[in-house]
Amino acid sequence: MAEYSVCVVGATGAVGQEILKVLAQRKFPLAKLRLLATARSAGKKIAYGGEELTVEETRASSFEGMDIALFAGGAASTEFADAARKAGAVVIDNSSAFRLNPEVPLVVPEVNPEDVRWHKGIIANPNCSTIIMVVPLKPLHDAAGIKRVVVSTYQAASGAGAAGMQELLDQTRAVLDGEPFTPKAFAHQIAFNLIPHIDVFQELDYTKEEWKMVRETRKMFHNENMRITATAVRVPVSRSHSESINVETEKPLLPDQAREILSRSPGIVIVDNPANKRYPMPVDVTDRDEVFVGRIRQDNTLENGLNLFVAADQLRKGAATNAVQIAELLVRENLL
Repeated sequence: MAEYSVCVVGATGAVGQEILKVLAQRKFPLAKLRLLATARSAGKKIAYGGEELTVEETRASSFEGMDIALFAGGAASTEFADAARKAGAVVIDNSSAFRLNPEVPLVVPEVNPEDVRWHKGIIANPNCSTIIMVVPLKPLHDAAGIKRVVVSTYQAASGAGAAGMQELLDQTRAVLDGEPFTPKAFAHQIAFNLIPHIDVFQELDYTKEEWKMVRETRKMFHNENMRITATAVRVPVSRSHSESINVETEKPLLPDQAREILSRSPGIVIVDNPANKRYPMPVDVTDRDEVFVGRIRQDNTLENGLNLFVAADQLRKGAATNAVQIAELLVRENLL
């Protein structure tokens, strides 16, 4: 089997650490692994495959000899992605920098794997909430045609990185102990609270996070007229996002038909037994790569409508796993 030289940019961050874990768990065929990060993290040691690797500062010259550059997100993407591409590496990028660029494919392997074929050296990983939504939407769209989507997200503190997770823990202790605290990672108290605001507000008073779900889904489904509306909410959960999705379809699709379709679809686990109180929950999906789907039921207000509740680990399928799956797809399709 051929092996490939891979670098991980942002290797010390939450997504970077998950990428390393996923590469090992999925046994990606590595000839060489290079860990890159900011100057502040350079020199750190990270264990991988029974040895200790030293983190290097990311430079334009860091990508020589690399086949794949996995960018964990952040400012490094705009600063170094082009240098990586020019050095001959295929960039798989977790930031939002390239997602809506018409020259860059935006890919979820279960949804639009064919789009990797027209890459020009950079492939974008969608937003975590978008990935979690489109994995179950695609097979339903193929079966019955989607006219409209209404989605509300319940996004964990980990979506704001390690600082968000730590703030949730610290605030929870402070509230229980009656101690004062000042929110930093979030605009408001996150402990014992919900914040209907993720990222900056943009046109029509939707947030950037909400527009990402609209525009990225349209791009991957190759349908700029697909009607999608989103509300993104931060919840006091440490890890793994959930979503309530309402779908209106062109053709009739009964809940049992939807369950059968989804149960045969890649990357999906059905957990849908209300009588026994079984449905997707963040605590059950953490550290898993699939999107869990349940509460599948008819929308009693529409002729052709369904409601779903989904949950998935946004650090894995919503970021790291999807990026590694794209790398695996490139290998299978001989596109490196």
